[in-house]
Amino acid sequence: MYTNKDLNDAIEKGIFTQSAVDEFRLSVSKEKNTPLVDEENFRLVGGFNDIFVVIACVLVLFSSLWMIETASSVLSYLIFSVLAWGLAEFFVLKRKMALPAIALLLSFVGGVFALGLALFADLAFESASAIAAAMASIAALVHWKRFRVPITVAAGTAAMVTLVIGLLLSNFPAAQDALLVILFICGLMSFSLAMIWDAQDRKRINHKSDVAFWLHLIAAPLIIHPVFTGLGISEGSQSIAGMLVIILLYLLMTVISLVVDRRAFMVSSLAYVIYAISDVLEAYGDLSYGLALTGVLIGSALLLLSAFWQKARVALVAKLPEKVQGFVPVLPGVFL
Repeated sequence: MYTNKDLNDAIEKGIFTQSAVDEFRLSVSKEKNTPLVDEENFRLVGGFNDIFVVIACVLVLFSSLWMIETASSVLSYLIFSVLAWGLAEFFVLKRKMALPAIALLLSFVGGVFALGLALFADLAFESASAIAAAMASIAALVHWKRFRVPITVAAGTAAMVTLVIGLLLSNFPAAQDALLVILFICGLMSFSLAMIWDAQDRKRINHKSDVAFWLHLIAAPLIIHPVFTGLGISEGSQSIAGMLVIILLYLLMTVISLVVDRRAFMVSSLAYVIYAISDVLEAYGDLSYGLALTGVLIGSALLLLSAFWQKARVALVAKLPEKVQGFVPVLPGVFL
């Protein structure tokens, strides 16, 4: 199985010409009746061998962690992280396997974060978390320099968010009252970072759009979770007004998703909307099947949107200023 990166590498090596690859992409788009830029492609599984390797890696990593943890938690997390890096040297750098790359990246960064918590366990949790997040951020940067796995930037961003929150809470305990606002601001900054990467690959033919995909995936929950929690819905404070706010926010995110052509931005916050609507239906309508009814309604709306995604996007983007259009993926039929 090949990817856009493989095609680009083939062009650089002189195996294919740029015009031949462009014609191939256009042919595939016409056959699928969907523009390539609208596919939101990202490589997850190259074949069942990817799944096989991930299972083997998980067994090796967590078995070694369990065996050594009884003697020393610090040593166990250190070996866990080293093993994750070592396995990546072969399966990511040499074999170019997609799913193992994601699993090993998360294992490495997560292992370094756990190592930081274990090393500074004597400190207050907020301080230890800040130090561990700083270590994880550096680990993500080093891993990116070596392997260039698209999800690494999102993992590093998540670590930086944890670092910011840890620093604020450890130095300013009163910041706990503004935690939701901080998370919301971090979500907006993550979205802005995603758009910076997206703007560098408006035709979505290289790894930059893959990086943006994962950033959008973490930005949406950071934006909607503070609103969701602030309305008290997660604590059982059901209200029609709260449900309407969540729906309106999700509609706004849907419009943004159409403009930036990112379904991932919608999907990553979908659980919040389903929970909010079903909770209110059960509380006020005495509907024991509120979740099922919500699923039918939301699912039908998403299917309808999917069927008319291109037309809706063209109608929205065409009304935007030209400067704004220059930062979003190209419209169907528009070529740079």
